[in-house]
Amino acid sequence: MKLQCVSLLLVGMLVAGLSSSARAESKPEQTSYHNTRCEGVYPHHLQGVCVDGRGNIFWSFTTQLVKTNAAGKVLIKIPVGNHHGDLCHVAGKVYVAVNFGDFNNAKGKADSWVYVYDAEKLLLIGKHKTPEVIYGAGGIAHHGGKFLVVGGLPKGFKENYLYEYDQNLKFVKKHVLKSGYTLLGIQTATFADQQWWFGCYGSELLKADANFQFQAKFPLDCALGVERISDQLLLIARDTVKDKQHIGEVLLAKPSEKQGFILEKK
Repeated sequence: MKLQCVSLLLVGMLVAGLSSSARAESKPEQTSYHNTRCEGVYPHHLQGVCVDGRGNIFWSFTTQLVKTNAAGKVLIKIPVGNHHGDLCHVAGKVYVAVNFGDFNNAKGKADSWVYVYDAEKLLLIGKHKTPEVIYGAGGIAHHGGKFLVVGGLPKGFKENYLYEYDQNLKFVKKHVLKSGYTLLGIQTATFADQQWWFGCYGSELLKADANFQFQAKFPLDCALGVERISDQLLLIARDTVKDKQHIGEVLLAKPSEKQGFILEKK
């Protein structure tokens, strides 16, 4: 009887240990990203942020492109043309929406491009003209093997436009987002939680489904950067001014069906 009790006890301990191990293995991996301030100050405001999933953050400050670690320490900083907008990271490369023309001009006098940088050293390795973005390229995102470029919108329009490109940045199609007018169009974009997220000036966040059907509008500010960490975690960018110099910061947020997103507590 004693041997049976001991055996049962050992079996129970083994099962409990296996169960505990299984729970530990199923626990979601902790992200290396957190609320972070970018080291240094910059003469122009933040336009967008993106991450490489390896603990690095890329910041576009209009005329300077910056790579930091997750703690915000600058690893590389380079001057770039005015202006470089929102950006995204894909397979070791950083893609930036760029406009050198008259942004938001109703007569279509923009000069829109996508510039491509090597993510390791921020070396410029490619330029792709995107004349379809006639009011000025302001942001770029990537999902499902395609790029989406967003940008300006003159007053009087009641919808936004999304420009789809393939992996080689060849134009595919213009999508109409029935969002109503937003100030200067759309500035930032990302795909997370099975939806598209678009940040606009005037503290407006737009959401659309995977097929670009408009879903909702929220009074939230992410016009300076919204990036996917995971389907349940976002980075939202902020910009503050001190002595006429700009300081960039990113904040963790969780997607919310009713509220758009909710900032994590610091």
